[in-house]
Amino acid sequence: MRSDPCVKAQSWLRKLTAFLLLLVGMPSLSIAEDIGWPREMTQNGARIVYYQPQIDQWTDYRALDARMAISVTPAGGKPTPGVVSIEARTDADKETRTVVISNIKLTDTRFPSADAASAASLGELVRTFFKPDKTMTISLDRLMAEVEEGKVSGPAVQVDNNPPKIFVSRGPTVLLLVDDKEVRAPIEKTQLEFVVNANWTVLFDKDGKKYYLLNGKQWLTAAKLEGPWTVAAQLPKEMDKLPADQNWAEVKKAIPPQSPATAAPTVLFSSVPAEVIEFNGAPVYAKIPGTELAYATNTKSAVFVQTNEQKYYYLVSGRWFRSASLDGPWSYAGGDLPADFAKIPPNGPGSDVLASVPGTQEAQDAVLLAQIPTTAIVNIPEAEAQVKVHYDGEPQFKPIETTPLSYATNTQDKVIKFGDIYYLCFQAVWFMSTTPNGPWKVASSVPKEIYTIPPSSPVYNVTYVTQTQTSPTTVECDHTAGYLGMFLVGTAVGLTIAYGTGYYYPPYYYYPPYGYPIYRPYPITYGVGAFYSPYSGAYGVARGAYGPYGGVTGAAWYNPSTGRYGRSVSAYGPYGSATAARSYNPYTGVYGATRQASNAYGSWGSSVAVRGDQWAQTAHRSNSQGTAAGFRTSEGARGAGYNGANGNSGFVAQGKNDNVYAGKNGDVYRKDSSGSWQKYEDGGWTDPPPKPTPHAQNAEQRQGTQAQQRPAQGAASRPSASQQPAISSGTIQQLDRDAQARQTGTQRTRQYQQSGRTNRQQGGGRGGSSGGAARRRN
Repeated sequence: MRSDPCVKAQSWLRKLTAFLLLLVGMPSLSIAEDIGWPREMTQNGARIVYYQPQIDQWTDYRALDARMAISVTPAGGKPTPGVVSIEARTDADKETRTVVISNIKLTDTRFPSADAASAASLGELVRTFFKPDKTMTISLDRLMAEVEEGKVSGPAVQVDNNPPKIFVSRGPTVLLLVDDKEVRAPIEKTQLEFVVNANWTVLFDKDGKKYYLLNGKQWLTAAKLEGPWTVAAQLPKEMDKLPADQNWAEVKKAIPPQSPATAAPTVLFSSVPAEVIEFNGAPVYAKIPGTELAYATNTKSAVFVQTNEQKYYYLVSGRWFRSASLDGPWSYAGGDLPADFAKIPPNGPGSDVLASVPGTQEAQDAVLLAQIPTTAIVNIPEAEAQVKVHYDGEPQFKPIETTPLSYATNTQDKVIKFGDIYYLCFQAVWFMSTTPNGPWKVASSVPKEIYTIPPSSPVYNVTYVTQTQTSPTTVECDHTAGYLGMFLVGTAVGLTIAYGTGYYYPPYYYYPPYGYPIYRPYPITYGVGAFYSPYSGAYGVARGAYGPYGGVTGAAWYNPSTGRYGRSVSAYGPYGSATAARSYNPYTGVYGATRQASNAYGSWGSSVAVRGDQWAQTAHRSNSQGTAAGFRTSEGARGAGYNGANGNSGFVAQGKNDNVYAGKNGDVYRKDSSGSWQKYEDGGWTDPPPKPTPHAQNAEQRQGTQAQQRPAQGAASRPSASQQPAISSGTIQQLDRDAQARQTGTQRTRQYQQSGRTNRQQGGGRGGSSGGAARRRN
């Protein structure tokens, strides 16, 4: 076992991180924050205040049609409220929960209280502020809240919802997973071997013919992997001969055994994907108010009981399973989940599962977030100069069922053959070559046949990566959550997000002429204790009973797009290792340092994403230690502000409330402190009409009265409240929805800024919180 490649890789990546920070021009790793609304810009003595955009349409969560209420003050003039309609592009950074709005085009400007000549002049002035080469940012939670409830949809995936093997334990438990058949590799200069494809550190003493499992500082021993396992008070002498390098450093810290001879935990063994429900003693349940449900309080698993029917429900990897007994058998229940699950109070006990309950607001938020793309504009020459594919032996390909395609089976990389051309999806960028070994050229387009790959294929996730050439030297690459292993699962009630396709893809093994055997796991759905975090919109994996390496997938991560821990017994860490079983993220194909120093966007991805003549950096990290940028574009905009005309940055308009709205009819409205709506007309805000008495209502109905318009100017000459034209009920309903969405978006934005970072760092909890922005209700 050699440690030098790992050390060099770590050093190299640390230097890369420092370089990227200098390149981006940020003094430290930071998270962009929403600066608030309304915002203000000034130029040449003129001033504009613009309020939070109101969405009319957000096509594919990239093309935005919206309207904004504004107030324009010409140099030396008076402020005039109005409405602008815009078309723009959006780029979401789900790490910082901000959205960059760019390529802004004003499609209409309306000033209902101004005459035609004045309105035209004000419209021209507004266009000098909002030029197409400028950008603004907004909290992702604010935009998500603007999407009306019931309008979130997407293509459901035909996943496999058969239940995994489910264990139940009533005390400390170790779930020992060995993927398929056991594979052992020798440890140099010892009579020891290690189990390459286990999720725990498991060594085998060839002399004593016993296994030894490291559980923290405690060693367990057994004659068979199936057990029974007992505490090992002594270890074989061969343990003292473990190599003195970082690959075995953590193991050597537990030699000799340092923990007292406490009772052994229960060790549960499986050679297929499995899950464990670990209770602390006998199950204890607490009732959820307003429902016939109770939830288990003494387990980290999501276990519920439907008390009126005595049915048990278990949520894992975004899927619900049901049984009449904790001992099983279990069956899929996501398609007909009892209605009481949707009645779980959002901020009450058990609410962390609402994102997985079809039809709930939280589930729709998760579905929306999963479809918002992550984008990078990649420099073609730089990418091509550094990408390389490594095969274990000669390239081998296997047909992909129902397609004319085949995929490479003896490499971690996603190489797909179509006709005489080979396509490589590497770190969410498509390449192509006439040979399986390259040289690789960035693909200007991708054959439509690739997007017919079924979920039953282990390379299915590449269908969530699209690519368009934007210039002779750049391509725009987009990927959504499916690339990271998060898929839309459909039911009659609605969509939810699930981790993994549910299909089991058997691993393969390669035995080179010399060295250790190589174990290549494909993505698996179970055995990692996956849970959803609404803050990051990503699934994380549990530790504890599932093993220090997060299952047999070869990786453990909180955010699968940015980091992982190496799975190999010989080493683990954010930089990978030079070992037999290379550490990698099975969905993104990011691996350890055996052939090159790379992690998610670490070896070249971050640099090409932020360099070149044209680029937009909004969502990438240089390594698992942090974000290299909030957002920055080639036009010079950065941070969370607005790069206005003549270089004047937008800032929050002091002393103004974000209570002014653009009506779809082009009128401007505001909500007063009493909650009533006022309309801007005749140079001022109308007073809210008084609530009519029954007598007045009858009189109005008999007479068919209508408020009369007067040509007077200014607030003093405006008609009285009883004479004002009424705001239509349809407009009031729309304004109420807009106001509720804006309030919800503001609350969610503040909640994320205050606690989002802490939540992501800690892994979010059993199922994540019930966060995620609420949307407008119809």
